[in-house]
Amino acid sequence: MITRKWVAAGACGLLATLAVGLFPANAAAGEPVAKESPKVELVLDVSGSMRATDIDGKSRMAAAKQAFNEVLDATPDEVRLGIRTLGATYPGDDRQLGCKDTKQLYPVGKLDRTEAKTAVATLAPTGWTPIGPALLGAAEDLKGGDATRRIVLITDGEDTCAPLDPCEVARDIAAQGIHLVIDTLGLVPDAKTRNQLICIAEATGGTYTSVQHTAELSGRVKQLVDRAATPVVTPVATEGAKQCAGAPQLGAGLYTDRETFGEHRWYRVDVKPGQELRASVSIGADRAVSNDYGVMLRATTVHGREIVRGSEAGDGRTDMISTGLRYPKAELDDSDADKNGDGKPAVETVCLQVSNSFSAPASVKTTPGLPVELTIDVVDGPDDASDAAAFGLGRGWWLLGVLVLAGLVAGLLWGWISRWRISVWRTN
Repeated sequence: MITRKWVAAGACGLLATLAVGLFPANAAAGEPVAKESPKVELVLDVSGSMRATDIDGKSRMAAAKQAFNEVLDATPDEVRLGIRTLGATYPGDDRQLGCKDTKQLYPVGKLDRTEAKTAVATLAPTGWTPIGPALLGAAEDLKGGDATRRIVLITDGEDTCAPLDPCEVARDIAAQGIHLVIDTLGLVPDAKTRNQLICIAEATGGTYTSVQHTAELSGRVKQLVDRAATPVVTPVATEGAKQCAGAPQLGAGLYTDRETFGEHRWYRVDVKPGQELRASVSIGADRAVSNDYGVMLRATTVHGREIVRGSEAGDGRTDMISTGLRYPKAELDDSDADKNGDGKPAVETVCLQVSNSFSAPASVKTTPGLPVELTIDVVDGPDDASDAAAFGLGRGWWLLGVLVLAGLVAGLLWGWISRWRISVWRTN
């Protein structure tokens, strides 16, 4: 029971620490940045099905236009906004032409609200639903620089241009490491549309929303545009090695990588005496996977001796699985403070191994690999019990002693009270 409480306390401490003080001012990677104005492109489905009149008594196209006008009025000045359409110009039956029907309606840049509204007003439901080509076009529209980039896809149906699977397109975009997020909104979606839009969003770390009313559409798009304007932690793309010896050296920060099914990847982190390494990893199941899977994060010495590990298992009920670990390196005694002979404290290189046990049916593509997000922080070790880091992972035998002593005192006190009550009862 004590062990369970210690593990729970350690997990809570880890989460609290990551939430409050994950990124110090001198972090080498994953710092909050706002170097450039954020870029957002709204991708609107203008296919023939948008004529349906099932949103607040008006057509889906009319609801989308109204929502766009409200969003354009509320867009923050610092956001560079663009608009792209799909299925807006070709009304025929030629599949080859219909699947090329995507164009940029308004270029990504400083927003001229009147000009953008005028462009949206000209739209009328027309043709096909080439979601895949539209996403490729939007990614091209947003390329360049290191600004926050977001695509907001609004559609009422699934892609009609297979075999160019939009979900695979989203995975390829994510695998490029350009940190472009795709959020999807389904207008009165059926099950197939919903599943496809969820897959697109999950592939890039975005969100999916089902929309039934105009107010929901405008409110959600406003929220996503505002989110793009908020400075965020920008992950840094890295590539783990097959062995610790050739692994990349990482500092405190947020990193992204890709890991194939059942793969092991290694990274290296330096920890000084008196510091504590805190690391966590999350792996997303951005495609159909077999039930029963797991993720492990293991810290070892450069010679292969295991220091500590964290692991978690799933059974198909979640799209993201995470685990973490903590490793405090004790302060050195005066006699050991300069083992290197150069006046500097000895630094220990810790090897971090990320492993997964995912598998998938034969029909599921295994490339690109599953998205990995690795968080690393190196902080000063805890000084006293008020520090949340003092709890968990077996640190501080004095805590166990205090618990034992408290239990002994409580037992003696309870026994004395019980005997006193029995004595009073017998007397009366």
